[in-house]
Amino acid sequence: MLQDPMDFEWSYWIEWGRERILWLLAGHLLVSQVSRLLVEKYKPWCLMVYGMAACWLLLGIKGFAVILLHTTISFAVAQFQLSVLTWLCSLILLSTLRIPAVEEAKRKWYDTENEYYLLLFTVSVRCLFCTSFSLEYCWHRPAQKSSHSFLWMLAYVFYYPTFHNGPLMNFDEFSMQMRRQEAFSLKTNLSILIVGIIRIFFWWCLAELMIHLMYVHALYSSAPPLEAASYWALGGLALAQVQFFYVKYLVLYGVPALLLQMDGLKPPALPCCVSLMHSFTKMWRSFDVGLHRFLVRYVYVPMGGSQSSLLGTLFSTALTFAFVSYWHGGQSYLWYWGVLNWLGVIVENGVMRILSISLIQDLI
Repeated sequence: MLQDPMDFEWSYWIEWGRERILWLLAGHLLVSQVSRLLVEKYKPWCLMVYGMAACWLLLGIKGFAVILLHTTISFAVAQFQLSVLTWLCSLILLSTLRIPAVEEAKRKWYDTENEYYLLLFTVSVRCLFCTSFSLEYCWHRPAQKSSHSFLWMLAYVFYYPTFHNGPLMNFDEFSMQMRRQEAFSLKTNLSILIVGIIRIFFWWCLAELMIHLMYVHALYSSAPPLEAASYWALGGLALAQVQFFYVKYLVLYGVPALLLQMDGLKPPALPCCVSLMHSFTKMWRSFDVGLHRFLVRYVYVPMGGSQSSLLGTLFSTALTFAFVSYWHGGQSYLWYWGVLNWLGVIVENGVMRILSISLIQDLI
């Protein structure tokens, strides 16, 4: 049976997973369990070395050098301990991914477009990790200096389960959990692994079934069927698309989340089912939990957040969605998407504030 080939993200990561990434993740799992069993104290450094080797193997020496250069520059700028300077550095490094001359030079490093895109996606995600470390460095107290060394930054940036596509885990959470030494039980870990693999396999089968039977993305790529469809049919197509998006990320985030558990870390919660969501706010809080925590900690709260005036809250929220749109690529449709989400959150919060007025509650 033919499958719908129009969802680039699913096809891309499944192809890479089958070819190399799943094997490299299995290697990470082996190194992790052996280091936990024999040298728990040195586990972060064992995983750091493995992550760097996996990066070199998959992206080549030039791709590895780009990520190491970004990490080094971010760490050097963080030494000034100025949040504004750190953010400026992060945005400049992110903008280099969109310079045509730089893009063309990087494309020449690889034989296929897929290899170049792997570098692009990886560097984009690493930018967030570098930003998280650098801002935590700016805010840390002198007593915490040992846990904010360049070695710890490398361990965080090159941690392989989250390397190519996330999920996002802020540095303070990562370092605290990675330094914590717990009793290791091979039997318990084995049971977690087996149950996790069964669940991910079920989600993968469901996603493949949807790809082979529903053809939602193929329908969206052609105007005539959409123009001929009723509003009810269009609503059904939209629902089917977001349901597939949800199942897709159960797989894409489920695999690294399982490995995080095996490493003794607590991963961000997996996406919440979109059918259970009825608000923009809950969608942003519950779908990509790691990204939400990053945005709240490093963008929304430092800019004032909900504790500031009404205008301040509007500005903080707008800046948060602007960063999300820019990080995803900055194309015009992403800015429209960001504005619509911002409006949805603002209207929702405005209605909630109105409904919280005692007079309105009495009327209700």
